[in-house]
Amino acid sequence: MGALDGILVVAIEQAVAAPLCTVRLADAGARVIKIERNSGETARHYDNAVKGTSAYFAWLNRGKESAVLDLKSSSDLKLLRNMLGKADVLVSNLAPGALGRMGFTDEVIAQEYPQLIAVSILGYGQDTPYAQMKAYDMLVQAESGLCAVTGTPQTPSKVGVSAADIATGANAHAAVLEALIERGKTGRGQSIEISMFDGMADWMSVPLLHYEHVGIETERHGLSHASIYPYRPFDCSDGTIIIAVQNNGEWVRFCNRMLDCPYLLDRDDFKTNPGRVKNRALLDNELEPLFASMTLSEAIEKCTNSGIAWARYTTVADLGSHPALRRMNVQLPDGNDVTLPRPAGRTAGFTAGKLPALGEHTEIIRQEFS
Repeated sequence: MGALDGILVVAIEQAVAAPLCTVRLADAGARVIKIERNSGETARHYDNAVKGTSAYFAWLNRGKESAVLDLKSSSDLKLLRNMLGKADVLVSNLAPGALGRMGFTDEVIAQEYPQLIAVSILGYGQDTPYAQMKAYDMLVQAESGLCAVTGTPQTPSKVGVSAADIATGANAHAAVLEALIERGKTGRGQSIEISMFDGMADWMSVPLLHYEHVGIETERHGLSHASIYPYRPFDCSDGTIIIAVQNNGEWVRFCNRMLDCPYLLDRDDFKTNPGRVKNRALLDNELEPLFASMTLSEAIEKCTNSGIAWARYTTVADLGSHPALRRMNVQLPDGNDVTLPRPAGRTAGFTAGKLPALGEHTEIIRQEFS
């Protein structure tokens, strides 16, 4: 049982953005029918790392049904129309205009499927000059300015996971839930465009506001924060600790209790966060020797006792045994189990659905919707 029991979702999807949206819907109890081509969707073939299954596919497709359809054929297109006549939600991340070329324009959907919430995930807003641009995760990260604020002073970088796709899938999921609530009030569905670029541009609001209002161009500082300081890693005698001082109250505790260096509070260039950011090199000259004189365990104890936030630098190898990591079991198409991080908001009793084999449910779905 789940909050979305009884909701039927048709997904014409591939890769990450749309599948992330629909796996969240499936986790909440929705029935998700994933339409794939004969060769299977793109993410099935990215790798075979998880006991022969792609890591991307294993992550994002639990609890769905797989139907192989040829949407260029009139018979399968008719089957899709029948499905949409009963569906609550359609999620797609096709090339711009592809859904319309199949006959499913916003106008047709509003007229023939008034109950349907149709979410189209696209790279860029369709009312912009970039409407027809191909949009993959790293390309959108680069176009949005995210790479310009990520990395070291010498090297701009992409975020190490599919940030644009993940943000887009989360935005689409939220939009579906809002539209379901609205439909409960009005009785009508709607067509919704979710742009990858919009999601990244939204994330870039603070750097953009800093630039447009005070002329500050956000610089790249690696693991150090660009606009809050000190918020960075420090090398101790036997390891590295990352500390965060986000306000003046914490700065006072940091100097008095953590470091036992009250003289730092008398420095005019360190009295405010903007001052500490501007004079980060001077502040680093004061702080780095102090941390170098401590062991990592001593620094952690001092931070904890002073109420200063801290973290270790965790590698991917470390993550698997992290004490805060909560896992869940997911069954692969061949019946083997694999564990994945449990999504936020799901309790220990959450049971994840099985991953579908390619076309596993095709015949059942043909019979149901013919």
